[in-house]
Amino acid sequence: MATSSVVPEAYLQNTPASPEWLNKGDNTWQMISAALVGMQGMPGLVILYAGLVKKKWALNSAFMALYAFAAVMPCWVLWAYKMSFGHRLLPFWGKPGLAVSQDFLIPQTVLPSTQYKNITAAAQPLYSTSTMVFFQFAFAAVTAVLLAGSVLCRMSIKAWMVFVPLWITFSYSVVAFSIWGGGFLFQWGIMDYSGGYVVHLASGAAGFTAAYWVGPRLQEDREEFPPNNLLMTLAGAGILWMGWTGFNGGDPFTANVDSSLAVLNTHICAATSLLVWTCWDVLFFRKPSVIGAIQGMITGLVCITPAAGLVQGWAALVMGITSGTIPWYSMMCLSKKLPLLQKVDDTLGVFHTHAVAGTLGGALTGLLAHPDLCSLFLPVPNSKGAFYGSQGGLQFLKQLAGACFVIGWNVLVTSIILYGIKLFMPLRMTEDDLKIGDDAVHGEEAYALVGEGQREKSTKNGGNHDGLELHCPSV
Repeated sequence: MATSSVVPEAYLQNTPASPEWLNKGDNTWQMISAALVGMQGMPGLVILYAGLVKKKWALNSAFMALYAFAAVMPCWVLWAYKMSFGHRLLPFWGKPGLAVSQDFLIPQTVLPSTQYKNITAAAQPLYSTSTMVFFQFAFAAVTAVLLAGSVLCRMSIKAWMVFVPLWITFSYSVVAFSIWGGGFLFQWGIMDYSGGYVVHLASGAAGFTAAYWVGPRLQEDREEFPPNNLLMTLAGAGILWMGWTGFNGGDPFTANVDSSLAVLNTHICAATSLLVWTCWDVLFFRKPSVIGAIQGMITGLVCITPAAGLVQGWAALVMGITSGTIPWYSMMCLSKKLPLLQKVDDTLGVFHTHAVAGTLGGALTGLLAHPDLCSLFLPVPNSKGAFYGSQGGLQFLKQLAGACFVIGWNVLVTSIILYGIKLFMPLRMTEDDLKIGDDAVHGEEAYALVGEGQREKSTKNGGNHDGLELHCPSV
């Protein structure tokens, strides 16, 4: 495809608005799916973060998510899309290039799988490249927003503003190209239907690493961190859950039976996981927790993501049971026993809800992926889970090896990026800013008393934002 930023006049004159190859139904579904994924980040995660943190951090947490969502777009269209889905530069990285010229955006999408020999070409999307650029942008943006959940309430906003473009460039694009864009893991046959590795394992591993380098919150915030608005948190969680319809339903790149199956499996697993997590809470803590239910919902959604259109309905139920159990154990038990998990302050537990659940989902995909369903989606021949033949055992080992690469690359690159930023500016806010919160960082507050404008009286006098806070059930 041409990459020139100058559009030939003859090209535009000879390109109808609805060319013969365009399938309006597929194009409509793909743009709706992209919008649903985008809404998971903005407003979904923005308001989820705002409600889930302590009152004095509501605005800062929401702003970190909002900034990340916006900052990814210019990076994506100027160089990162082609690094993720363009021609190969290295076995794990694509060549950077512009994705803003009309002679690139208007023609039909060409999948990277068609560039490689000995690989069966996937179904060719019947819509323009601009649709694909927008759809994949939404995934990249949500990944950056998820990562923010690990470093909320202490990372310097200036350091975060520098970090996001660098991480999208040197970390996200590498994993995306390696698994989805035709890189070495793609050719090796790693299964990741819709981002269990590319989005969730990557954000969980990178977030945990960033939390280590940035350091913990104030001790008083770690010991007492009540969410300021659980109803707002539930609203954000609801947008996240329903938005996953497009997250998994859009990845066959067409409105077909595999897309429908992926949507149904997504909600089966999410609902089952939420119920199982809630049951564990009741069994061990004697009361159901709203936050626990949300965490169970998220782990179910994450776990099914690499397998959504590759497994049968009964397998989605099994994955829901495991995703409501294993991440629950890692968060509620292991995090209180293992020294590393105690030392690293992962604010919202992204390691457990995304890294653990993403790894679990990828491994279960290697066990439960049905060969007939794989043939509807995967461009790699003879793909199947270990339960469906001897070759499937090798697939399970491949899935684990792929997870190791994603974890290793994100730990390494995230560490290098943050160390480099640290040479020029602090990664953390000052101690005074950490004590005050939003008012010190932004000069604004989420909740102002009637007649007090942006600030409460206590903040005008330099007071701590301790006011009335909503306490959630203990988990």
